[in-house]
Amino acid sequence: KLTIEKLKKIKAAYKDELMSKANVQGVGIGFRQKNGLRTDSLAIVVMVDQKLPESQLTSEDLVPGEIEGMPVDIQETGQIRAQL
Repeated sequence: KLTIEKLKKIKAAYKDELMSKANVQGVGIGFRQKNGLRTDSLAIVVMVDQKLPESQLTSEDLVPGEIEGMPVDIQETGQIRAQL
């Protein structure tokens, strides 16, 4: 069963690894998106500045579609900068 607690544990365990990948701006927990619309399915959300075809990424920079059986949703956010 998919629970927030399980997602939090997985996010904590894999955040540093995911953040080290090219284009990754952030890692969180949220709702999956399909065709730009929010669904009711929870997932580990990996925010990237730009979605790229797999052919343009090294194997080390590929974000998995799931981690420990939990879905991963890659969402394009653009470059994230701190507002001062």
